[in-house]
Amino acid sequence: MSSTNIAVVTGAASGIGKAIALAFAEQGTTVVAADLNLDAAKQTAAQNPAIVPMSVDVSDRAQVDALREAVNTEVGVPDILVNAAGWDRTDQFLNATPEFAEKVVAINYLGPVHMASAFLPGMVEASASDDWAGGRVINLASDAGRVGSSGESIYAGAKGGVIALSKSLAREMARHRITVNAVCPGPTDTPLFQAQDEKLKAALIKAIPFRRLARPEEVAAPVLFFASPAASFITGQVISVSGGLTMAG
Repeated sequence: MSSTNIAVVTGAASGIGKAIALAFAEQGTTVVAADLNLDAAKQTAAQNPAIVPMSVDVSDRAQVDALREAVNTEVGVPDILVNAAGWDRTDQFLNATPEFAEKVVAINYLGPVHMASAFLPGMVEASASDDWAGGRVINLASDAGRVGSSGESIYAGAKGGVIALSKSLAREMARHRITVNAVCPGPTDTPLFQAQDEKLKAALIKAIPFRRLARPEEVAAPVLFFASPAASFITGQVISVSGGLTMAG
């Protein structure tokens, strides 16, 4: 894909989303860094002039629609959508309140649903052009959604939904030359991970064959691959970035 690409990256204020936004910008892509925390998104944008910060709560469809209008008007119709926004808090399933469950599902599953629903029509319309190079949707799921994770049952369910959504959208979007793939991080050195209990963090690191956390940049790498010309014939696929912690078939 050319250097004139436009990418929308949610969750771009910190962690994996920030690393993805910066990586795209470094290769010449114009990036909309969309996040609930606009001030932090502006800090991301301050690191590269190709990044435009915008505010969005992905769980709120009205805000997602407003984001789409702002992106289309101020930046242009994107050909890359990366759903990296996510949230969770580790605890046993029986301790989960309905409010907690609804928040986890709203951010981690309905967020990508809202974003895809808002931005895919523009990609589909663009696909009618003879010079359309193809669209890319990359969803950040989780290995919790592939193999399960104790203390993250609702989150795992939501991320499993993201994987199924990615595969189903891939089938529907193929005729429009739009690929849809999913990247599943394992434990990664992000603010969300560092907020976990110290014993849990130590146990997870010990369980990883590489004996360390992933760096956000290492998760960004396969996202950029899925958005590249090298992946033009790859769709509906799921790749884990977990240092060997999970080896799902």
